[in-house]
Amino acid sequence: MAPRPGQSELRGPLLPGLLLVAAALSRTAAPCPFQCYCFGSPQLLLRCASGAELRQPPRDVPPDARNLTIVGANLTVLRAAAFAGGDADGQGAAAGVRLPLLAALRLTHNNIEVVEDGAFDGLPSLTALDLSHNPLRALGGGAFRGLLALRSLQLNRALARGGPALLAALDAALGQLDELRFLGLADNALSRLPPAALRRPRLEQLDARLNSLAGLSPDELRALERDGGLPAPRLLLADNPLRCGCAARPLLAWLRNATERVPDARRLRCAAPRALLDRPFLDTDEARLRCNAGRGRGEDLELAGPELEASYVFFGLVLALIGLIFLMVLYLNRRGIQRWMRNLREACRDQMEGYHYRYEQDAEPRRAPAPAAPAGSRATSPGSGL
Repeated sequence: MAPRPGQSELRGPLLPGLLLVAAALSRTAAPCPFQCYCFGSPQLLLRCASGAELRQPPRDVPPDARNLTIVGANLTVLRAAAFAGGDADGQGAAAGVRLPLLAALRLTHNNIEVVEDGAFDGLPSLTALDLSHNPLRALGGGAFRGLLALRSLQLNRALARGGPALLAALDAALGQLDELRFLGLADNALSRLPPAALRRPRLEQLDARLNSLAGLSPDELRALERDGGLPAPRLLLADNPLRCGCAARPLLAWLRNATERVPDARRLRCAAPRALLDRPFLDTDEARLRCNAGRGRGEDLELAGPELEASYVFFGLVLALIGLIFLMVLYLNRRGIQRWMRNLREACRDQMEGYHYRYEQDAEPRRAPAPAAPAGSRATSPGSGL
């Protein structure tokens, strides 16, 4: 049968398009996991937020997912191979790589308290990990093993409850992240920074805001320097209670020579001693950063400072001037004061004389009644004539 006129012309341009559509439809899209939301496609963003019902990472995440966010769950414990196909008891770590393309993993607000060794095994492409806002109490020294591509680690408001043991474990865990570029340790009540965090060779920014840092020691400042042409990291230090004593002199000199490395340097304030309270740290004269010989109560008396001493001198001069004016007023009114004193003395004397007169009147004996007549005698009156 001969084709109709124009049929060959339509078949030519339509056939390739129909084949492409058929190929696209024939490819089954990976389903979105239960209790999760997929935005665009699982390859773009997958978000799981199921409250307390989700106690472990979902097992049916599409293998081609790039971004995984779990927020508001009750994970509590991240066991070994939690994302590598292991079971709920942490077994099956050798299950292999289940999410080979996952690049960003966000696990904030999930009540995570324990992260075991190898919890992130099977994530070879992971570059960003966020564990912020979790009450971490224990962290395995090998928790981040295998994350050779990790560049960003956020632990903001996650370390305050762990104590020194957690900081020691974090120092060991960070030692395996040589490619780390960004580290967030904000709002963790840290009194010192983990040494391994300062020694990461490729670190570009360390966020240490909202902690309890009283300053940085010379050893910590030296650890921030880099050799071999590597750029030195930026350091965020705002909202830390800096103690502006003699121990802060190396930090002050370092900041003035490398202000660009601390973007929030102008926000640094002194929290102690009392004489320098809330004073901008960069504007503090190095001569005022004095050492204190004692502790405890002596800390409040550590720094008098030139300004405080000048205020005491000014206060003394004001008191002296007031006293001089008072004496001058007394001298100029001496006659009136003498007259006033004389009148007062006379008034007091008159008052005392009045009191003395009334006392004498009150003390004069009054007439007593006649005694009764003795028995056997007859009382006579003056007019009886007897």
